[in-house]
Amino acid sequence: QVQLVESGGGSVQEGGSLKLSCTASTRAYSASCMGWFRQASGKEREGVALLYRSIGTTYYSDSVKGRFTISQDNAKNTVYLQMNSLKPEDTAMYYCSSSGACTMDPPRIPYWGQGTQVTVSS
Repeated sequence: QVQLVESGGGSVQEGGSLKLSCTASTRAYSASCMGWFRQASGKEREGVALLYRSIGTTYYSDSVKGRFTISQDNAKNTVYLQMNSLKPEDTAMYYCSSSGACTMDPPRIPYWGQGTQVTVSS
């Protein structure tokens, strides 16, 4: 069974930090690529950060590069997203993803978590 469970969302002031966690079932965590996407109200889902697990290569969208960091803990089947210097435009539902290939194209992602809300106020 493929299962992805996110946690760690919440409300913060602009400039604050949050750390999201995604705990995956064994099957989900065996995928080559884990990632984080987000979807703001009224907007399309977009890729934020990807991690090619076997070699640790990471990819970031331009909007979060330098502020967000994706990492993994293999002992816990967990992927994290450390978000620093948060801005109001980072407000969105954040989704964990699992896929065979690293892509920021949402239609090509087969597995999703249920999402965790991040709200950044100015």
